Amino acid sequence: MRFRSARLLASILLACCAALAQANDLVVVVSARSPVEAMRADQVAAIFLGQAPRFPNGAVATALDQPLGSAQRDEFYLRVAGKTPALLKAYWSKMVFTGRGQPPRELAGSAAVRKAVAEDPALIGYIEREALDPSVRQVLLVH
Repeated sequence: MRFRSARLLASILLACCAALAQANDLVVVVSARSPVEAMRADQVAAIFLGQAPRFPNGAVATALDQPLGSAQRDEFYLRVAGKTPALLKAYWSKMVFTGRGQPPRELAGSAAVRKAVAEDPALIGYIEREALDPSVRQVLLVH
């Protein structure tokens, strides 16, 4: 009987952890009016690191960031570009110093990013999965 109870408890705990992990997923979004349907992580990383100024279809792309120091921003860059906050800071310091680029503009959070992206098909951003609504289209699930 104790073994069954322990197994049941372990199953419940595992299910809760999986649900929590899914709730914290980030998604990369574009405007619902954008023709872009899907993107690979390397394409997204190139846009956010200033290495590619365009979407895969050739349209101009402008990245929007979450606030500096936010968990969403740190998780996004680690998972999509393989950069820790320290590496990202060093990267942008070098890009700005050499005149090769500027970091993406920061907005206050997922709601602000979603609103801006929804209004402009040239923008791309990342938000929490639960912040999705019909005004934006998910082009990449970050995991």
